[in-house]
This record gives sequence, structure tokens and C-alpha cells, in this order.
Amino acid sequence: MTGGEQLIISGVGGQGILFVTRILAETAIRNGMPVMTSETHGMAQRGGVVISHLKAGEFSSPLVRPGRADGLLAMKEENIALHRHFLRPGGWIVANASRVPAGLEGHLVHVIDADALALEIGSPQAVNLILLGFALARLTDAGLFCSTHQVIATIERRLGEKGALRAASLKALRLGMERAEA
Repeated sequence: MTGGEQLIISGVGGQGILFVTRILAETAIRNGMPVMTSETHGMAQRGGVVISHLKAGEFSSPLVRPGRADGLLAMKEENIALHRHFLRPGGWIVANASRVPAGLEGHLVHVIDADALALEIGSPQAVNLILLGFALARLTDAGLFCSTHQVIATIERRLGEKGALRAASLKALRLGMERAEA
């Protein structure tokens, strides 16, 4: 990776957008990378749109400019249309969707029905980590700045004292990883 990576993480309030952003930011910091983040909460407490900008590397502003993001992590399919203008040509999209939406030519697109998987394991709030695990496993060749092992280590450190939450979080992350490899 040259220069760094710019990501948009998008969803609605209550989906853990900020938690995923913090996990990725802490992982980048542990890798010795400078990190900047910024988020817009909107009506987050009422299920409104939440967007988080994450830059890992040498950047001078925390906001990702339109046409510059390397990737979009969309917790809701509807948010692809809202935020894909941030993507650079050839940027990747990993989305919580049952099918690949139309009109995304020129982008590397991966989808997983994370909502269904989260319900399957009895943890509807696990969509964010299922999607993150899926993204980490699918994008190993696309150039994410961190590995699955590094993210697992960050979750273990961050949730070390919270045994049940740590176990549930790692289970969700690993489920996404497993589905990416299937």
C-alpha cells in the first residue's frame, strides 16, 4: 500500500458503525500508522444514517473527499447509493445485501446477507462484525491495511474484561470470515 487507505463505513444508528471504525483505527495505530476518523451521526438514535470516514496513513484532513475512498463498507444496501460517490474508480464495496445491486460496474463488489446470519446466531446486533469479518477475508488481495489476525487481537484487547461480549464479537467476526471463504 502506498500512501494509506481511505474508507467509508456506512449504515444506520444502532448498527455499530462507530465500533467498527474504532476497531479498525486501533488496529492501524497498533500497526504504526497515523489514523484520522470523522463521523456524522445524524438521527442515529432514531435509525438515521451514520457515516464514518477513516483514513489510515499520511493524510492532512479527516474527511474523505468524493471520488477518493478506496472502499465502502455498507451495513445497509440502501447506503450504497447514498455513499458510493466517495469511491475512487475501481474502489471496493462490501455490503450487507442479499444480491449485488445494479449499476456498480467498475467496482469490486462483495455482498453477504449479514442480517440473516446475525438472526441465525441469535444476535441481530452482530451485523457489523459479520460484515467486517467478511470484508477482511474477501479483501486480502485488494489491499486492506490490516489482517484478520490483527483485528482479532484488537477486539480481544478492547473487550478483554467483557468475556461474553468478547466471545460473541469474535464469533460474529469469524462467521463473516468463514462465509467469505465458502
